[in-house]
Amino acid sequence: MSDPKILLLDEPSLGLAPIVVDAVFDVIVQLNRQGHTLLLVEQNAYRSLEVAHYAYVLETGKVTLEGDASTLIDHPHVKKAYLGR
Repeated sequence: MSDPKILLLDEPSLGLAPIVVDAVFDVIVQLNRQGHTLLLVEQNAYRSLEVAHYAYVLETGKVTLEGDASTLIDHPHVKKAYLGR
């Protein structure tokens, strides 16, 4: 498809070696910088929040938090539940 309006990515880093995960996230950032809109569903919360502008946190299928990714990455609940901090 040429010039899509949105790119949906479902667990693009699942099962990949760490060096490949880095490459995948580099491409995600590059695509966004080129003006593409991306919807990323990813269990790697820290990496996702590093590259996202806005995020939704889902727990058992329900949105429990949402907001700017830069704010959520420092949220105590997100740190404890998803970032191991």
